[in-house]
Amino acid sequence: MPHLGSTAHLRALAAATLRTAPPAGPTAPPAGPTAPAERVTLLSAGIGAGHDGAAAELDRRLTADGFTVDRLDLLDLLPARTGRLIRDGYHRMLLTAPWAYQRIYRSTERAGGGGPLAAALLRRTEERVLRALPAGTLAVVSTYPGASRVLGGLRRSGRLTVPALTYLTDFSVHPLWVADGIDVHLAAHAVPAGQARGAGARDVRVTGPVTDPRFRPAGEDARAAARARFGLPAHAPLALLVAGSWGVGPVRQVALELRASKVAVPVVVCGRNAALAARLRADGVEHAFGWVDDMPGLMHAADVLVQNAGGLTSLEAFAAGLPVASYRCIPGHGQTNAAALEEAGVAAWIRDPGQLAPVVAELAQGARGLRQRAAALALFADAGCGPAAEIARIARRSAAGLPVPAPVRRRAGRSRRFVAVTSAACVLWATAIGTAVATTDDGPRLIRALGHELRFEGADHTPDTGAPGAPHRRSHRP
Repeated sequence: MPHLGSTAHLRALAAATLRTAPPAGPTAPPAGPTAPAERVTLLSAGIGAGHDGAAAELDRRLTADGFTVDRLDLLDLLPARTGRLIRDGYHRMLLTAPWAYQRIYRSTERAGGGGPLAAALLRRTEERVLRALPAGTLAVVSTYPGASRVLGGLRRSGRLTVPALTYLTDFSVHPLWVADGIDVHLAAHAVPAGQARGAGARDVRVTGPVTDPRFRPAGEDARAAARARFGLPAHAPLALLVAGSWGVGPVRQVALELRASKVAVPVVVCGRNAALAARLRADGVEHAFGWVDDMPGLMHAADVLVQNAGGLTSLEAFAAGLPVASYRCIPGHGQTNAAALEEAGVAAWIRDPGQLAPVVAELAQGARGLRQRAAALALFADAGCGPAAEIARIARRSAAGLPVPAPVRRRAGRSRRFVAVTSAACVLWATAIGTAVATTDDGPRLIRALGHELRFEGADHTPDTGAPGAPHRRSHRP
């Protein structure tokens, strides 16, 4: 759950209390009409935990700043109820056929985006998203690439009349993140900002990352207390091994390598992969956890983080002052994130298994770890310029009627690259849906529903007379 104990939240609560205090005495003037609430909508997707985690913290910060925040899940708004099937198919692909995901990721990366099936599915979702936006929305923020493409399409067509922003949750920026029509892209560092510009983003602003405020450096007393709370060794070096909320990748192999190296005791977080946790315990890995609610405490207990995806958990480790190593990364974004984090100087990328022990030792106890901690903590140096603060500024400009620069479309030559990669790009969506269809009893009905719902290239858009402000107030909250 989002942490609500920040001083900013308490100040906002106190201010709200003061605003609603009754007038003192009979001569006080009558209260005037209340100002309309400032409203922002966040559009994420429940694929893993990183996209929703970023949205949750943006929600907390914007709420503390006085905004009403609505959160929508793109998967809930996809036609024919395909969202769950896509999520499950993607999950199965990472577990059973990571090589296929790697090929798809690389092919769409070279082409600059997805194919016609993905485009048709997302375009069919545009009206659903538009109808779900609450009246009075001042800005819409995406934390997921598919959501950005939906918002970009709405902005290009003029049906969405308020600013659309993308918060880049990763350090590496796949071209799918950069959608035509998005007004502003927010990046955690100059490295992802440069990649976004290279992919065609027009307005990119480096605002730093966003993480739960519970992730912060801790002293020796907090470290000792955390170790005792989790039943960890009091004095041995600890390597915290994470693999996202799904526990994907060669986690077992890495845990056994760390244990054999004797450079650090492996502490493994398996997320929702209960089978992996049981297997590790059977292997004799003593400290293997499933889902952990107190990740800040576990990071306070550890000396180094070893990860394979480079997502939100890495940012949380940076905020907690925990040095990070990328090792045996999952295909696609796991490897590109590792390269971007290394380029930024905030994480080490261990490519050679022979370097695992010396690099972990340097990060846990040496000067390299100190340098990396300093570089990572510098990302959070100016909290007043964070992504939530930038979103608030843009939303308030929108409320004041100040102009937002019109989106700039890319040149038509890009369409030729889409044609060249159509077959490869469609595999991701076909595999995701096909895998789920093959393992569900309701496959035939899904196929009929998809055939009825989807419209492909050249399909007409149904005009919508209501941008944000139409009488549709549905809100999806995780």
